[in-house]
Amino acid sequence: MATVDTAPAEPPAPPTQPQPDPAAPPAGRPHAVAIPEQRQSATLIGSVQRAMRLLETVAGHEHGAPAKQLARETGLALPTAYHLLRTLVHEGYLRREKGLFFLGEAAERLGSSGAKQKRRSTLAGALAHCRDSLGVPVYYAMYREGEIEVMCVSDSPGNPAVEEWADFRETGHAHAIGQCLLSQLDEEERRDHLDRYPVRSLTPYTVRDDGALLRRLERIRRMEPVTERQEYALGTVCAAIPITVGTTAATIAISLPSHQADRLLPAVRQLQAEAGRHLGSIAISISI
Repeated sequence: MATVDTAPAEPPAPPTQPQPDPAAPPAGRPHAVAIPEQRQSATLIGSVQRAMRLLETVAGHEHGAPAKQLARETGLALPTAYHLLRTLVHEGYLRREKGLFFLGEAAERLGSSGAKQKRRSTLAGALAHCRDSLGVPVYYAMYREGEIEVMCVSDSPGNPAVEEWADFRETGHAHAIGQCLLSQLDEEERRDHLDRYPVRSLTPYTVRDDGALLRRLERIRRMEPVTERQEYALGTVCAAIPITVGTTAATIAISLPSHQADRLLPAVRQLQAEAGRHLGSIAISISI
């Protein structure tokens, strides 16, 4: 899953508290201003990604495969592969017979009829934990089959989620969730998405055209958060962090009222730490 380099320029600061136009969209979500890389949380998420690659590779070998072959096919160092394989065997996601690795009972249970509900419940619980820790709405979204899908939103009466006034799937260029997901795609996939959902202005701060958006996405560094300031809707700032789940692009995001914009960067750093601690098991369960 491709991600890209360097930070985009900060969008122009809004005029001092302009009076919203009655016809303007309600307070909104996620723009792409880079935040310094958070190496610790990126490492934690990277471990999940490597484990997922191993699970997917094992699933492709009906008659099992040895550790050396799995390490070679996933591009992992052999000691790293051994460590992850032992962990996955211990947790029941894999089983080992005569030196060969197969999917284990835990992985098979995830494919059962009740697994989807359990995964969603686990996801909702983790997002609620992040919501309560940060005091902000938290969103989880994925890019699947060419579409942006918001899988779960956790908010509260005191910190409500952004109203989806414009179809979120069609306005990925204007919110942090969409920009974060698009930044994880390769160039061909991005252009395909923009062919179907071209850039259009939603507020005075929305990126102006496809070319400007593509240049911005190219400057976003691997595992770097993406922020947005009033591009989807006036009165809201948002941030999203990327998570690569196997071969699927995913993201966790937060939103804040624009008058609390000074909280955005500290909150997204805390979100990265929370994601690293609590969302590894979610990434594994969702992708199987």
